[in-house]
Amino acid sequence: MEILKNLQTFLLDTLFPINCLSCGCGDIWLCDDCLRKIELLSVQVCPKCEDTITDSGRVCRNCKFSSVLDGLLVASKYKDGNLGKLVHLYKYRFIEDLHIPLGKILTEAILQSRLPIPDMIIPIPLHPRRQRWRGFNQSQLLAGHIGRNLAPGFEIPLGTDILRRKRYTPPQMKIKKYAERLDNLRNAFAIAKHGNVRNKTILLVDDIATTGATLFECAEVLKRNGAKKVFGAVLARQETE
Repeated sequence: MEILKNLQTFLLDTLFPINCLSCGCGDIWLCDDCLRKIELLSVQVCPKCEDTITDSGRVCRNCKFSSVLDGLLVASKYKDGNLGKLVHLYKYRFIEDLHIPLGKILTEAILQSRLPIPDMIIPIPLHPRRQRWRGFNQSQLLAGHIGRNLAPGFEIPLGTDILRRKRYTPPQMKIKKYAERLDNLRNAFAIAKHGNVRNKTILLVDDIATTGATLFECAEVLKRNGAKKVFGAVLARQETE
């Protein structure tokens, strides 16, 4: 089995050699120099109203009592050429190894913020049908990288089986209207029977947010089941048009 795997790797490397997607240097998807060129956002806004500049993307005072999400940290701009290219290949061309440079970007953004170290990191779950088609949960790989690197010497627990997506929904990017996006996700998530988030500070991790409807829906489920604080972290926000 190991011989077949090595042969497959050799053939893929021969037919489709890995080169930096930005500068073209070999044997790496994004070299350190090009990775450093991806600028982290210096300004964050309230995830509820999206108007008020706030510290580390926390909800503003006006939205505090109407938002189930306590904050949303956005690492960079999707329109950054390198980041957009990486995310597209990761999410739609299923290049699993890209979770490493993307995980570094998201981890660095969290380290530069003033968000609290979470008790648990929870990736946005995929429906089993979509995960079988994709082969991996891209948010879970990002969450795992953050959990291993956010607090050196201590691995933050990863709650991969806390939230479950209980019904299959069309991709949010295919839905243009905000109200329809909310309807698409309503009651789509649930806590697993053994899931315990009571009095915990949770970091929800996803790759891309547009309206943030997925993160808000998951946060609502977590808060309803006793979570103390729920923050979100994404690589970027993407426009629908």
